[in-house]
Amino acid sequence: MDAIDRRLLDLLRANARLSYAELARQVGLSAPAVHERVGKLEAAGTIRGYRADVLPEAVGLGVTAIIGVVQDSGGDTQDVLEALQAMPSIESCYFMAGEESFLATVRVGTILELEHFIVELNRTPGVARTRTAIALSTKWEGRPKPLADQD
Repeated sequence: MDAIDRRLLDLLRANARLSYAELARQVGLSAPAVHERVGKLEAAGTIRGYRADVLPEAVGLGVTAIIGVVQDSGGDTQDVLEALQAMPSIESCYFMAGEESFLATVRVGTILELEHFIVELNRTPGVARTRTAIALSTKWEGRPKPLADQD
């Protein structure tokens, strides 16, 4: 990956709706050359997809919680992971070093929904206990470090 690919990634992360012509103008290449580069980044799995960034509160998901999941000593990690993947309220999940095996970002509509979710999560086979922190507000999220500065 060269500096132009990094710049293209920065531009697409900021606005994935930019046209190939606009991307080309900003990196100093032709639109077909940019199209080819973006296609290679997609084929390599570097670009995993394109999505709309939706304000959670606008779609009824006003409660955000960060939940640490402690796996029980006899639990199978893959089974717990599959159970977490099946829970649509979990927006992101990280496998962790330390006491907690997983750290999940959960979005729900109300505190009552969060309570029900936590009860369900604690009943999941392989889960020993959880620790929950509720976000009061989101100052920012998903802020990627610019890649073009890494040369």
